[in-house]
Amino acid sequence: MKICTTNLLRRWARLLGVLATAGCALTAQAAVPGITGTAFNLTASADRISQPDGASIYAWGYGCSSGYTPTYAPAAFTTVGMCPLMQMPGPTMIVTEGQTFTVTLTNKLPALAGNTSIVFPGLQVTPAGGVPGLMAQEAANGGTVTYTVTAAHPGTYAYYSGTQPELQIEMGLYGAVIVLPATAPSGCTRGDFSNSASAYDIAASCYDREYLFEFSEMNSRVHDQVEAQVNDPNAKTLNVTIEPFHPNYYLINGRSMPDDMDTHYSAAYPHQPYNGNPHMHPGERVLMRVIGQGRWQHPFHFHGNHARVLARDGNLLVAQNDPTKLAGPLLFTIPTVSGQTVDAIFTWTGQGLNWDAYGSQQPHSCNGVDVVTARTAQLNPSSAASVAVLAQLAGTSGNGAYPTPFDPTTHEFCPDHGKDIPVTPPDPNIVANGLWYGGTPYLGLQGNNLTPLPPGQTRLNANAGYAYMWHSHNEREITTNDVFPGGMMMMLIIDPPGSTIDETQ
Repeated sequence: MKICTTNLLRRWARLLGVLATAGCALTAQAAVPGITGTAFNLTASADRISQPDGASIYAWGYGCSSGYTPTYAPAAFTTVGMCPLMQMPGPTMIVTEGQTFTVTLTNKLPALAGNTSIVFPGLQVTPAGGVPGLMAQEAANGGTVTYTVTAAHPGTYAYYSGTQPELQIEMGLYGAVIVLPATAPSGCTRGDFSNSASAYDIAASCYDREYLFEFSEMNSRVHDQVEAQVNDPNAKTLNVTIEPFHPNYYLINGRSMPDDMDTHYSAAYPHQPYNGNPHMHPGERVLMRVIGQGRWQHPFHFHGNHARVLARDGNLLVAQNDPTKLAGPLLFTIPTVSGQTVDAIFTWTGQGLNWDAYGSQQPHSCNGVDVVTARTAQLNPSSAASVAVLAQLAGTSGNGAYPTPFDPTTHEFCPDHGKDIPVTPPDPNIVANGLWYGGTPYLGLQGNNLTPLPPGQTRLNANAGYAYMWHSHNEREITTNDVFPGGMMMMLIIDPPGSTIDETQ
């Protein structure tokens, strides 16, 4: 492992907000970028990855073979996408239900590494070429093997090395396959940065935005041993001590916090192209694609709301007596079991805050009721006029235009419309803002910055959204080489209605 002081200072400076890179974390929205088609040409090879503490770590990974020009998806990433010879995790392959595709793997790992391979759990595979292996047909050193894969069902799937997996997966040989439904249910609308309008073939899986989170851990001491041995001209075989296993880096999509909140395909991470930094508007349905790629279980805890599990390992969880209804659990922590994939739907409206998230004295309406009228009704709920207003806010007035307690445009939870916040904001002379604080307790409100940032500090939340930490609930895993904060941590930003979320940035 090598330390680059320049990277170390640059990354911690970005985290602490002392560089003039305003909006760095804000504009680094995530999507599920990848490559698509019917023929994928991948190479397993070695290179280096970086970490926020300045470490440059020797690793292996799958990448796009020389001479292969991939097609990037979603289409918005066509001009910014990159697929190097080695990356970690490997390229996300995006295909369609019922499609048969080929993956040709070339082994360019160091000679001491021996053979390598790919297994595709949950997918139908027929190999050609290569040499027999314990779990899959393998590519010998310098050789190739081709897998013909049939994606029979939509969902999120892992792929990884089936050759010495205790070492080769640790070194970085893993990735994801996204299988889109052949036909989206009626009524589903595909978002600008989405690969599909739905995750599965039922309307309950419709979504507005999607994010992929590949959780893995890394023991850099193992990587140091491998690097030393492959560079030793006298070494005849790899003899690496893996146990006892003590990882010191905890990764989401190959990066640790704060790097995971930088942009997709950033030149700062030439072999770690994918980020993990979700953004959404209130009321949007966010598809969470979660994969446990490492040896350990990583409890993925998300603040802001629970998420409804759609499927595990591509198997849709529906009610026994009605296959159009979801039966998956409502979770606030996905266990992220090793080798398992989980698809879940997350949404946020502010329901349960018990105050008006947009400001009880700021002009706006909810279910057709202006904030002044709503505030009067909230303060005097027993009058006849207030009863009618509160019924319309609750969606129980019989007004067909507002049949639910959520505003049809902003998705504000209308029973809280006009309610005052029940606390007094802290004195800005006593308490300094956090980096992701929007400036006021209200969504989208920062015109009058009542609690300004300290001098020289960069705002990471320029739209005054609500920031919720998403992270591993094993506190050890939100460190980078034993330094907090880091590791498996990122921020969900709830951006106010009408604000632009550009997921290519």
